[in-house]
Amino acid sequence: MNRRLLLLALLAGLMAVSFYFYGRGGLSLEDLVRHREAIDAFIRAHDLLAILAFVGIYIVTVALSVPGATFLTISGGFLFGLVPGAAAAVTGATIGATAIFLVARTALGEPLLKRAGPRAARLAANFRDEAFSYLLFLRLVPAFPFFLVNLVPAFAGVRLMPFVIATALGVIPASVVFSLAGTGLDSVIAAQKAAYAACLATGTGNCHLTFDAKDVLTPQLIGALVGLGLLALVPVAVRRMRRPAHG
Repeated sequence: MNRRLLLLALLAGLMAVSFYFYGRGGLSLEDLVRHREAIDAFIRAHDLLAILAFVGIYIVTVALSVPGATFLTISGGFLFGLVPGAAAAVTGATIGATAIFLVARTALGEPLLKRAGPRAARLAANFRDEAFSYLLFLRLVPAFPFFLVNLVPAFAGVRLMPFVIATALGVIPASVVFSLAGTGLDSVIAAQKAAYAACLATGTGNCHLTFDAKDVLTPQLIGALVGLGLLALVPVAVRRMRRPAHG
């Protein structure tokens, strides 16, 4: 237990440091524009290394639950194109989520489940029985925080492979959409630059290039993702309807 708590404390410390540095700057459109030429030059000279570096940053961002994964996905589409950017985002999200899942399961999953009582144990067992469908639903529907969906299965004792496969499949739709949005980011940057120049012309000191990744999540897109999530629950509903007939 002491080793588990030490592992958890180390993770919490890394998260705290990451949030501190994120609060001091974080990922922003302004940084992307400022370093655009240097980034493009590096990608042209070292395309594979650039992709691997991007995946590494994505893994750390997801594993430490640092805000900015959505903007990273958009940046991947912007820098690498739709298919490489989406593939890198899916890879980074899956590995990062798996890392925090394994840490949570090792550190607290089993002890918490033992102390939660029989009712919680039954709920955990039901979750485990339908782990793949439930996880796919939770990944597809954007209403559930990504980091929370990494932790709940760990506390419920979900096996590794259903977690990994459901995570990989569940993040594909949003990754493709955000990467596609990134491929059109040049037009957004051009508009932002014009607004930035106009702001500077007025003499206002607080001028920034801004981009809200949430703007990509239109009601139509949210509806489509929720629809996919509900489809993921169809096998659960079918199995539950069939159980009394076989009993």
